[in-house]
Amino acid sequence: MGCQNRKQISYGSAHALGVKAKVKLAIAGKGGVGKTLIAGTLARLLARDGYRVLAVDADPAMNLAYALGIPSDTAAKAVPLIENERLIEERTGVKRGTGFGAFFSLTPTVDDIAERYGIMGPDNVRLLVMGTVRSGDSGCMCPANALIRALIRHVTLEQGDAVIMDMEAGLEHLGRGTVRGFNALLCVVEPGTQALETAKKIQSLAKDIGVKEVLAVGNKATAEEDEEFMEEALKGTGLELIRVIPFDQAIIRADARRIAPIDHSPTSPAIQAIKGLKETLKEKYGQ
Repeated sequence: MGCQNRKQISYGSAHALGVKAKVKLAIAGKGGVGKTLIAGTLARLLARDGYRVLAVDADPAMNLAYALGIPSDTAAKAVPLIENERLIEERTGVKRGTGFGAFFSLTPTVDDIAERYGIMGPDNVRLLVMGTVRSGDSGCMCPANALIRALIRHVTLEQGDAVIMDMEAGLEHLGRGTVRGFNALLCVVEPGTQALETAKKIQSLAKDIGVKEVLAVGNKATAEEDEEFMEEALKGTGLELIRVIPFDQAIIRADARRIAPIDHSPTSPAIQAIKGLKETLKEKYGQ
């Protein structure tokens, strides 16, 4: 399917165009499979189609800014929310590191966080960097967890016309209270046993927390045999392979230069395949 005409709009104007707020996706997979490439490119493409897009970086690697084309000096100004001690204390009533047993708000106010702490990028995609809750840190992390989970609930149920969340494989940020607003979880796989085993674990975790639909997206396919291998490996898992993205040297070159792939090589095979994925997702969820 062809790509629609580009539309650069302000963050708050998509409703005037009649766009429905229905494309809300979490994207997960083993490290290195290309999920950040897919998340960043999808966000840009949806914004060009007139969606008001919020891109959420919930991966420890925090590379979504690069995939979106946000300059490194601008991205460096974004403090991950999980590290914003002042915000955590303000919204939950408890300082980070407070000992176990402290009382804090389980329903912190989060409706202004995307606007206050998000960074505007190309095509008017707004980026919000969450950071990762890590065990072993000093003190109880419960207030930070409460803030992040409340924020996910808000952005998926109310914020924006499109929300694209770049996740880590373990889905640590998600839970039964935070997945109701997602249309689906996209699990990115590559033609290798480890990535496919990770996909099966993600599928199991997603079922446990009530994700409505989990779909597989293949990446880095060099031949038809790679697609056949992924399809065969996913049989019996309940994962449908909805799109396969080819291995593309242009993506490697873009990464080496730290340029967003959609800016470096907008007509490359991988970017064209992600455009096809975008159209599939719009047909499925965005009408």
